[in-house]
Amino acid sequence: MSELLQGSFKNLGLSDATLKALEKKGFQEPTEIQRECIPLLLAGESDVIGQAQTGTGKTAAFALPVLERLDADDNTTQALILTPTRELAVQVADEINSLKWSRSISVEPIYGGTSYENQFRKLKKGIQIVVGTPGRIQDHLERGTLDISHLKFAVLDEADEMLDMGFIEDIEAILSRTNEDKRMLLFSATMPDAILKLAQTFMKNTEIVKINRNKDDEVLTKQYYCFLRESDKIEVLTRIIDSAEAFYAIIFCKTKLQCEEIGRKLMERGYEAEALHGDLSQKQRELILQKMKDHKINILAATDVAARGIDINELTHVINFTLPSDGEVYTHRIGRTGRAGHKGCAITFVTPAERRKFLFIRRTVKGDMEEYRIPGADEILKAKKDRIAAQVISALEKDSGDYDDIAGMLLEKNDAASLVKALLKLHYRNDLDRSQYHTIRALDAKREKPKTVRRTEPQPFTRLFFAKGRKDKFTKRYLANTIIEECGVRDEDLQDIQVMESFSFVNVPSSVAGYIIDAFKDKGEDGKALIVRARPEEGRKKTPAPAVKSKRPAAKMKPRSRRGWQDEVQPYGRDTYDEDFIVHKKKKEHGKYSKKKKK
Repeated sequence: MSELLQGSFKNLGLSDATLKALEKKGFQEPTEIQRECIPLLLAGESDVIGQAQTGTGKTAAFALPVLERLDADDNTTQALILTPTRELAVQVADEINSLKWSRSISVEPIYGGTSYENQFRKLKKGIQIVVGTPGRIQDHLERGTLDISHLKFAVLDEADEMLDMGFIEDIEAILSRTNEDKRMLLFSATMPDAILKLAQTFMKNTEIVKINRNKDDEVLTKQYYCFLRESDKIEVLTRIIDSAEAFYAIIFCKTKLQCEEIGRKLMERGYEAEALHGDLSQKQRELILQKMKDHKINILAATDVAARGIDINELTHVINFTLPSDGEVYTHRIGRTGRAGHKGCAITFVTPAERRKFLFIRRTVKGDMEEYRIPGADEILKAKKDRIAAQVISALEKDSGDYDDIAGMLLEKNDAASLVKALLKLHYRNDLDRSQYHTIRALDAKREKPKTVRRTEPQPFTRLFFAKGRKDKFTKRYLANTIIEECGVRDEDLQDIQVMESFSFVNVPSSVAGYIIDAFKDKGEDGKALIVRARPEEGRKKTPAPAVKSKRPAAKMKPRSRRGWQDEVQPYGRDTYDEDFIVHKKKKEHGKYSKKKKK
């Protein structure tokens, strides 16, 4: 056993079996939260509140003392660890299993979306450390299939996340079923009033360990913002990917539809990408996450809710494809890169309509943010050529004896330069094709946006034909957003939207119709126009009845106000949010769903 390991972790009071497990995992020095918490949990009898950011080693800080204190011969549930998400439950259980060394202690994750029968069987046999989500644990308690009345430890991991997701009532119900002589450990990145109230109710003789983020850690993540049009986001994203020496990233999206679209477009362009959202089954989610951890894919497009609890090491980038809802969400997103000594890069896409919201978020977050310079096609191709040359030189240093005969045969009839070019073309295919990069128009283009004029009388409308529909994953919301972001027109200017299977229609004020058509003149397939004026017979409903003038005095008529970015309700029935996000919002606001009692 290394002297360094003996002189660091052993000083905390850990056993030889634990030190061997740490050495096998390659742990050398304990983190600050581990140095503070482990001696407290091994020596004293007090409960502990640990406040530290994600990625600081919290799991080992509570897992190691728990393993030291459990009785391997007692088959009852001796430790209960609650986590906010399924993914985190699996991750914590795996971490504890890797730390127990040769101890015969059973550890199992218990969460929703998986077979009850399998969980019943394991619980009946006896699980000494149960790691679970509040909902499924509460379900087992109500069924009588889990007994937590003889615990030695109860642990709340990521407690603030669990409260944000509306689990407070479940947590209180679970803790009320536990024995009073247990020790309770609570770990959280933040310490809101609800956490403190929970601690006052269920904890005693509490020791608080607060770890401030090291200033050196903050600079590990370089933060950038990029002003661009909605229609240019995929193009800019591919340029970021291609210009990076290594790209292993999560791309954050607002909706399930957007996740699917980004994943599909990236795969069509040859990138190893997958989408992660609320419509996927638990099995699908686990398979995708495992592919990401095994580096079989290097890009994950995910919604905020679907990404909760995901802990993927060594991410090089976080891309905010859509602007986060607030500074807290922004901080959680970018905190997934630039960890454990690895540098990271966070880039946030900002459309013209989002400038005001972005400036507000920027003022509330820590760290400097720089404007991202979008690389040009020639710059990207040069970087690609340099990487290809480096890869070939690296291959020269390896034994390639199996190809001696082929190389000799080819060199007999061809010159070396021609052969090298042919082999590079065969292997790298169209990687150096300049035409794959499309023009990105500057936001300060000469074409001016139409001025917003308060209308005092009805304006004529023009019906436009849009050459995309449901088969292209378009909805009313997505079509409207596409036009708004590209042209800066008002939300209420887009009327009578119809989305068909392969095309759509929308009514716009005649004064801006030409501007919109011009903005999309080369956005369609093969550079064709994406929007044109509809023929009179196309997309028409029955002629509406003449408008009835209001009998109210003109002075009382109020102009229709435009929605701000804060408004959650979207017009046209547009599917803007991930369904899981709406559930999360309701739980966060109300704790649980409430049903009206029938009178």
